[in-house]
Amino acid sequence: MNISKSVLLLKSRTSKSVLDVHSRINVSLAPCCQCLHNQNNNTFSRSRKFSSGYHFSHNKLNGRKFLQPNFFPEQSLKTSFSGIRQHNFPPDGSCFKGKDAYRKQTRNLSVTPKAILDASPKSLQPYLRLIRFDKPIGTWLLYWPCTWSIGLAAAPGHLPDLWLLTLFGAGAFFMRGAGCIVNDMWDRDIDKKVERTKLRPLASGELTYFQGLCCLGGMLSVSLGILLQLNWYSVVLGAASMVLVITYPLAKRVTFWPQAMLGVTLNWGVLIAWSAIQGSIQTPVASLYLACVLYTMIYDSIYSHQDKYDDMLIGVKSTALKFGDKTKHWLTGFGTIMIGGLTLTGVALDQTWPYYTGVSITAAHLAYQLYTVDLNNADDCAAKFRSNTGLGFVMFIGIVTGTLMKTQKNKNDQLDNVE
Repeated sequence: MNISKSVLLLKSRTSKSVLDVHSRINVSLAPCCQCLHNQNNNTFSRSRKFSSGYHFSHNKLNGRKFLQPNFFPEQSLKTSFSGIRQHNFPPDGSCFKGKDAYRKQTRNLSVTPKAILDASPKSLQPYLRLIRFDKPIGTWLLYWPCTWSIGLAAAPGHLPDLWLLTLFGAGAFFMRGAGCIVNDMWDRDIDKKVERTKLRPLASGELTYFQGLCCLGGMLSVSLGILLQLNWYSVVLGAASMVLVITYPLAKRVTFWPQAMLGVTLNWGVLIAWSAIQGSIQTPVASLYLACVLYTMIYDSIYSHQDKYDDMLIGVKSTALKFGDKTKHWLTGFGTIMIGGLTLTGVALDQTWPYYTGVSITAAHLAYQLYTVDLNNADDCAAKFRSNTGLGFVMFIGIVTGTLMKTQKNKNDQLDNVE
């Protein structure tokens, strides 16, 4: 779509066509869009932004009304200031029906979380945004460390338990949603003052506090049902995490280390997953848990740099403000200890070379991420934060492959001992 200047399209009260007047322009119009014949003699004015859908304004000018579309689908028109061109549109009124009509045509073309949210009933959308349904990165960052623990706890030569992977995937979704609601309930007044968060459903008033509480009750109920599928040791361990989930949002009010609190909370599933297989917490999972906590501190410290100016004005704390210009030095130290923790876990569990390949790739990714991130660029910080989803998958593949090869390694060791 190429639009060099704005266009004013005027709909006459008597004519069934559109007049556009302006300096030389390129505007896109779809042959199948809903036309202004059905808009009750409204007129159209091109808005400044080109997002999908239409924004209607009904300001009168010389007896005409104006309609501002935010999107023109395809079909190029050109005009010049010296002349007025008249463009006829389909007589069935199929030019501009707005955002909803265009969305209906493309609903079946995408199954992304954002597309599913847009296609869902209007009454449901605030609740989906409340649990960040359209931003699944948080669910993945909660889920991947759990899969690492499940894969490492599996018996040598065996794949990780598919049922446990499914349970923890569902648990990650519902507990992440519950955590988002708790966070928004505590931070409702703070979120109103931060540019990135001011449109969240509770902060904007789209949902009431009671509605958020009801949604929280539903998410926690499903999470409890999932937790009860595990052994009682894991059930008690999982129930203990609720203290962390409820109090984590308060950390930013009292300490510059809320990212550490988040790491402890977010990776509690590592301990639960291990105990679900082994029956208790053991030494190897302690180093894995420490590595995952530090990993969370790395990516969330980068993420927190998006809001550091708002945080300073509001008075909340973060590692971004604590570390300042030395952020990369701190995160490099965390990354070094994290890689050491993963390596120590592999040695304790007698892992094979695919596992250490995954650790090496993880180390390289973190090094590249810390070297290239622009901490003063919010978009770059967000992009680096999102890149950690793929890293979690790479490490999981390394763990699974390494565990499968442990049987062959053990057989080779036995042959060496016989000889």
